[in-house]
Amino acid sequence: MAELSRRKILISGGALGALGALAAVSPAHAAPWTWPSNGSIAGAGAGAAADPRWVWDAEADPLLASLIDRGDVPRVNELLWDWDRNDQPLPAGLPADLRDFMEHARQLPAWADRAKLERAAQFNKSRGLYLNLLNGVGGGMLSTAIPKEARAVYYSKGGADMEDRVAKTSILGFAVGDLNAYRPDGDCIVQAVKTRLVHAAVRHLLQQSPHWDGTIPISQEDMLVTWHTLPTFAMRRMREWQVPMTTADADAYLHVWQVTAHLLGIKDEYIPASWAAANTQSDQVLPRNMGPTPEGVILTDILLGQLAEQTSPGSISRPLVNALARYLVGDQVADWDAIRREPVWGPLISTVWPLLVKFREGLIPLPLVPEVAWIIDEAARNYILFYLTKGEATKLEIPVINRPE
Repeated sequence: MAELSRRKILISGGALGALGALAAVSPAHAAPWTWPSNGSIAGAGAGAAADPRWVWDAEADPLLASLIDRGDVPRVNELLWDWDRNDQPLPAGLPADLRDFMEHARQLPAWADRAKLERAAQFNKSRGLYLNLLNGVGGGMLSTAIPKEARAVYYSKGGADMEDRVAKTSILGFAVGDLNAYRPDGDCIVQAVKTRLVHAAVRHLLQQSPHWDGTIPISQEDMLVTWHTLPTFAMRRMREWQVPMTTADADAYLHVWQVTAHLLGIKDEYIPASWAAANTQSDQVLPRNMGPTPEGVILTDILLGQLAEQTSPGSISRPLVNALARYLVGDQVADWDAIRREPVWGPLISTVWPLLVKFREGLIPLPLVPEVAWIIDEAARNYILFYLTKGEATKLEIPVINRPE
């Protein structure tokens, strides 16, 4: 904890004092798992699912622990560096146990619907500005308000280089949003399987960190929490913004994330089968897994500082970035993340953004959109561009160490 700045810890003190009880709730004392598995992709025949707080990845976890312990990971990373298409054979030379696992893990589930995946790709294209803003930036701000996720990021290898971490976190999201996401020439399968390998490695490594509490990180519930900060959060916000969409489009968008959840190693009995089931599950798992941490405050400050620098160095961009972030995630999460309230930009964004959405959707004419809206519009685009450009600059690799001391 020595690396956490005293100033930022003091800034977060109010949130920690008022809301720290939520962050401090241990899984053993949290409410029992009550979400019905008959609301999942697995369906009514699945039976009662075990509490996902105590389920991890029984296939990937022992495999990655073995790869790390026997020193195979550097060679595996080298071999997988150029494996980047869904239809690409696995590279020669991989350890046999890893190859067998990956061949199985890269298969789409039997319930995957190609027509829905294609429709989702078109929906991602037509609603790209909203989805990139909500998934990339909104999801990023939400993740730093998830104590277990914030600590896992901070104390794992990626926490020492947040530009690289942002890039690697963005890769999967961009892959899901691509037009060719699940086509043979796309890379969503590749990125999901690589992410699953990284998660398993982090589970093994973080338990060895002197800063970790000894529990096994990234449980099935932890993955569900992160999943809900992406499609469920994005759909709810688009509904609030009154973004027009058909039921078929909404269902297709859910489906592409259902398939992605399966490929990430989330068990089918936990993957919601409908938006109603997703909202119900989100309402159960998010409140008990969110709250303030000093690590989350530090990570948020780094992320927003990078975004402001990307947008317009030395200008008013940091206040605008703060206000846009606060607008996306709401006051409670923003307070946990110690995002400053901006008295000028805050009210402007909350007033102008809905007008921008209506103008883009052809619901109001241009004269009704105030001039300041285009400053906010450009900031939003630059906000997204930061994630897009970072995501193109690197590739996912399996870590072999935690955050360097």
